[in-house]
Amino acid sequence: MNRMMHQMEIEPEDHDLCKKAFVLAIRDALNVVSGKWKLAIVCTLLSGPKGFADIERLLATISPRMLSRELRELEVNGAITRAGPEQEGRARKYVLTPSGQKLEQVIFMLASWGQEHRALSNGAASDET
Repeated sequence: MNRMMHQMEIEPEDHDLCKKAFVLAIRDALNVVSGKWKLAIVCTLLSGPKGFADIERLLATISPRMLSRELRELEVNGAITRAGPEQEGRARKYVLTPSGQKLEQVIFMLASWGQEHRALSNGAASDET
């Protein structure tokens, strides 16, 4: 986070603007990835383009309707795109955009935080018993 704060540093008299810009940037990011499935969908695409059925199979418990909605929202927000021309009998594949590829760092950092949080939470729970 220190690196991020350095990038957003503004002159001392503009300190309130810095806070507002930081919060707006977080809101923009969450608008793209919020929801139960969006980051999981991005994870499936980190290894390369996938078709709808491939993503559905990898996520196992997502409904086709929800997957369709989440893919559409990710596409509208510029995190993914459909690759290749549409051909009869062959579905186009979904692929991460350059912006979507940058989510890989976020996903790994979030997963690392999740592991640490779970370990701390489990440790706190066992300390209470």
